[in-house]
Amino acid sequence: MAANGKLEKMLVLAFESSEDAERGGKTEAKESFEAFINPETYSLEYKVKTSDGQGQGTSGAQLKFHYTMPEELSFEFLFDNTGIIDGTAKEDGVFDDVNRFRKMLTGYQGKTHEPYHLKLIWGNLVFKGRAIELGITHKLFNPDGQPIRSVAKVKFKGSIEEKKRARKEDRLSADLTHQRKVTAGDTLPLMCYEIYGDPRYYLSVAKANALGNFRHLTPGTALVFPPIEKTGKES
Repeated sequence: MAANGKLEKMLVLAFESSEDAERGGKTEAKESFEAFINPETYSLEYKVKTSDGQGQGTSGAQLKFHYTMPEELSFEFLFDNTGIIDGTAKEDGVFDDVNRFRKMLTGYQGKTHEPYHLKLIWGNLVFKGRAIELGITHKLFNPDGQPIRSVAKVKFKGSIEEKKRARKEDRLSADLTHQRKVTAGDTLPLMCYEIYGDPRYYLSVAKANALGNFRHLTPGTALVFPPIEKTGKES
């Protein structure tokens, strides 16, 4: 819940390249989708790639580490026009909204010859990657057969290339101070993620800049992002 009482909705942004997704906000996105109803839960999975190996003269096998795999994010989106959620029933079904959501996540883009790169933003969650699974279940229908309630189950895989690039750039350098200007669509957790690689520093950055209301940033405002060791990580 935002400071002004307005419910923050999960936002999905679509970009033509991973570089655009890395630095872009809502104004630069090719398409965007705001959740009608926020997911009740979401799951993050972290995996490592290993293989079995057994040394000569040993009786047991040991797992050999190869690499860390991209994390995976999964959740369910609810589409509902019955009015049971907000008290306002709509004559139209949810098919058009569901179909637009599907095309944004998995549709082939002729210019880039691939689906969009995606960025999900919700509170402290900033996740960048691709949709790898999408299942849609239509649950209720109006008299002419149009679905009026549907559930979309989505799984995303993170872009591990961005993490490798972040390590190479050493964004957590102890002697590095960043200064950025706020652009439309920026949030403090998102800016912290882009600079430090972790959105959880937003409270420390808000204190360093004496921000009275860090949830509503004014475009054009210059913010200072201090060296990471001096900010102290927020839990």
